[in-house]
Amino acid sequence: MKWQRLLLSKLQEREGKKIALAIDTSTNQTRTILIQNIVKLFGEVCPNSLLVQADFKIRSITPIKEDQIKYYTHGKSSYTEVLEWTEKEEIDTLFYITDVTGYFYEELTFKKEVFWLVPDEFVPKVPFGKAIRVA
Repeated sequence: MKWQRLLLSKLQEREGKKIALAIDTSTNQTRTILIQNIVKLFGEVCPNSLLVQADFKIRSITPIKEDQIKYYTHGKSSYTEVLEWTEKEEIDTLFYITDVTGYFYEELTFKKEVFWLVPDEFVPKVPFGKAIRVA
């Protein structure tokens, strides 16, 4: 239960800020019920946040309340397009549900705040930002 309190406090601290929740949809091996519950939490605490579904490209950007998530089984994931979109749309904080096995362009400079929500027991080193294990 510790990560739930941490995530809730991170969301509450950012009230009034522009927030996006990105979901790595490159595999259906993740715990989909856990992800649905996180989406639900964002919808209740930050109803104006956006839901970004992406694998090697952005598949959809919708209001957080529209939580139909489509997973793919190819396992290919890139964070570049989502990170570039975050900068362009001036999102203050990006929360990204992923196992952190995707890639991004090394030349990419990312200045926004990012939290990597890792739904796994093993939390790899994140390229920047802060990792939160949500398993």
